[in-house]
Parts: sequence; C-alpha cells; structure tokens
Amino acid sequence: MQVKNTTYYDDSTLKRWIEDDSLTEVLNKRADAIRKEIYGDKVYVRGLIEFSNICKNDCYYCGIRKSNYHVERYRLSEEDIISCAKLGYKLGYRTFVLQGGEDGYFTDDIMVDIVKKIKALHDDIAITLSLGERSYESFKRLFEAGADRYLLREETSDKDHYQKLHPSSMSFENRRDALRKLKEIGFQVGGGFMVGSPYQTTESIIKDLRFLEELQPAMIGIGPYMTQHDTPFKDFPNGSFEMTLRLVSILRILFPYALIPATTALGTINPLGRERGLQAGANVLMPNLSPTMVREKYSLYDNKICTGDEAAECRACLELRIKNAGYQIVTDRGDVITYDKKTRRYS
Repeated sequence: MQVKNTTYYDDSTLKRWIEDDSLTEVLNKRADAIRKEIYGDKVYVRGLIEFSNICKNDCYYCGIRKSNYHVERYRLSEEDIISCAKLGYKLGYRTFVLQGGEDGYFTDDIMVDIVKKIKALHDDIAITLSLGERSYESFKRLFEAGADRYLLREETSDKDHYQKLHPSSMSFENRRDALRKLKEIGFQVGGGFMVGSPYQTTESIIKDLRFLEELQPAMIGIGPYMTQHDTPFKDFPNGSFEMTLRLVSILRILFPYALIPATTALGTINPLGRERGLQAGANVLMPNLSPTMVREKYSLYDNKICTGDEAAECRACLELRIKNAGYQIVTDRGDVITYDKKTRRYS
C-alpha cells in the first residue's frame, strides 16, 4: 500500500486539536483506524542498546548533560554492544537502536566497525543509530557501512524556544541541517520533539508539525517532557500525558505512513502509557537490551521504567501487555511502508 500525506490542516485546526482535552478520545480513535488500515494490529519492536551516557553537550533538560557531575558515567565496549545485539536477535528483535550521548570516543572508525560486525551476524536486521549531530561525511560513512536508520529529534522547531533549552554553543540551524543531510544520504530518518518542555507554547508545537511536514521523516518520536532532578529545569512540571496522546494521534493523521513509537517516557508518566500510545496511533516499541547494570545510569529523566528487568523478562512482559491491549508484536525489521531502498525515496 502506498500512503501519501496529502491533507493539509490549518493552524487554527491544529491549535484546537492540541489544546482541547475533550478531543483526546476522538483523535485517538481516528488515528487508530488510520494505523490499522496501513499497518494492521502489528507492533514493531526495536531492541534499544544505550551504549554510553557520556555527552559533550549541556542541554538544560537532560540528565546526562556534561555539567551533571552526579551521574556515574559508563561506556559499553564494542564486545558488549555486539553481545546485546546477539541476545536481542535470539529474543526476536530484528532492529537494533544504538543510542548514546555525543561521546567523542565513538569515532567513525569505531562505529563503522560495530555496524559492520552486527550486520555480518544476520542479513535480516536493520540498524538504527542515535548518535547526535555529526558531519555529512560521518553520516555517509555510517550509511555505507550498513546503518539503515538515524534518529535525531530536533526537540523544537521554534528558534527562540530552542535557545531557551540549550546553551549558546549549540545551534538550532545545525540540528535541522543534520536531519536534511541524513535524508539526502538515504537514511530512513527519525525526528521528533518533547511535549510540555519548559517555555513551550502551542505555537511552538505547530512549528514542530510544520517542520516535520517539510522533512517528511520515516519515523517520528515524541514523548512528554520528564523532569530530571540534577538539571536547571528540575522545578518545572512534567509534560501532559493527555496532550502527548493527542499529539501522537495528530502525527498519525498528518503522517499516515510514519513509524511512531509509544515511548518509554509515555510509560513512565502513566503505568498504561505505552498501551494508550498504541491505541492513539503509535506502532513501535523500544524495549531495552542494555545490561541491567548500566540502565539506571542512562538517566535522561527521573523514575525511568524497566531499568531492573532482564531483557528476556522485559520482552515476555511486553508481549503479554500488548496482546491484552489488542495488538501483536511481530518479528520483523518493520520498515516504513512507503520506503523504497532502491530509489531511497518515500512515495
């Protein structure tokens, strides 16, 4: 099935959808129907490997920001990362997400070697990278090594808002340009933003949606802003669960083809958050494959769920919960349905 984003909604409509709590159920049902038409009841799982909590950046909302001296830093070895992927394959995962802070130790040579070794193990898997901003040449080397997807949330598409969330050393333009470069190279690109982050307005969110309409990403990840006690934003409230659900649905309506996760943050803010996210139009889950000894150290925000579960335990629990919600986890790479790898185009 070919699905195109052909419907335009004006700002006043989007504003009403975003702000009106009474529309949550209506939007959720509409989005769920769209997702079922395209993807059925399938839920794609990505094995998440959080391989380093060392980061050169100082984002004001993030628990692993470089100025947080209370974090116990760690870095998985190449062997550890590959072992996590091997375990994940046995558990039925066919996509692995390698995610870390912007850790200078992981050079292009090291990351290319890791990608190639994981791809050499099995020819039916996809690798998603989430490594932050890198050069065009770096992105290209990683793609040519066999990486299939790249996640890089823009966090906000409002320049004034971006500058309130980040130090002056970080560039609003660089982040957006990196997403465009990734798509040009041929990656299945993932963008996204936080819901309810400090100083966010409805107008900021509409700008986020308009940028995504321009980018047309394969994946869109959003979640509620979650407070972390060692950041400058520690006194701000968490983002709204209900608004996040409405925005998941809005994204499904605007981007029918997209791969949209029910994020861990959604499950952290509400015990049934991931199930509700699926019912709102999401179709991806990202359970953790990282060794349990490091999971609590990847503390982007407080009270993160599933930090103590073994990988097999987490998979079995998740499968049962998803089945009870009316969906089924499938063993599949789970590519975006309109992606053509030969032409590197979305249609």
